[in-house]
Amino acid sequence: MSPATPSPRAADFDLAAFLQQTLDALGLEFTPQQRQQLLDYTALLQRWGRVFNLTAVRDVEGIARQHLADCLAALPSLTRQHPRRLLDVGSGAGLPGIVFAIALPDVDIHLVDAVQKKCAFLQQTCGSLGLHHVQVHHARIEALCDAAGFDCITSRAFSDLPTFVHATAQVLAPGGQWCAMKGRPPLAEIAALGPAYACRVEELRVPGLAAQRCLVWVQRTSAPDDALAIPAVPAAQ
Repeated sequence: MSPATPSPRAADFDLAAFLQQTLDALGLEFTPQQRQQLLDYTALLQRWGRVFNLTAVRDVEGIARQHLADCLAALPSLTRQHPRRLLDVGSGAGLPGIVFAIALPDVDIHLVDAVQKKCAFLQQTCGSLGLHHVQVHHARIEALCDAAGFDCITSRAFSDLPTFVHATAQVLAPGGQWCAMKGRPPLAEIAALGPAYACRVEELRVPGLAAQRCLVWVQRTSAPDDALAIPAVPAAQ
């Protein structure tokens, strides 16, 4: 089967220029190597997206606007937290884990996903891009063990907040925090966490994307044993 002919709009889209404009708008300084890694990562997503069922968006402009820019927009806030060990949960295609790994070469980054073929893609991608500071785990997050723990645990489109927090509580380092990438502020999910957790919502502006985005930062306010039960999230009205 011959490859589909790209639409004129897709053929005219300048990925390198769009990424540079996005980085400039967000105040992010990437080296030439990091910019090339983003370009190469996009090519890998396009090449293997259908084979590994990575994402429904497979055209280069869609990947750039809906995925790369979205993940890059979280970086200014994330870098201000100075993470040392970061775990990305439900990494799937590597969004945001691979993008974070490209941007943060000095951070010990771990990616976990329960789907073997997606982990195979992540392993291949890390090797191709030279991301030697990344470890990929094929596991359910509830079964993951790590003695040192992670000072930052991230997710994007993984689950509701209570499920995300409680499923990963065993690998959060003392004083660490969760960072969930969301669309609109999930007020019902925040309320469902209860008083054992403190939440901070940070609105994001994603260059080139007219959609509402935010980060929800979560920290414990009590001992872990005091917050083991998973509260139900009220149904949307």
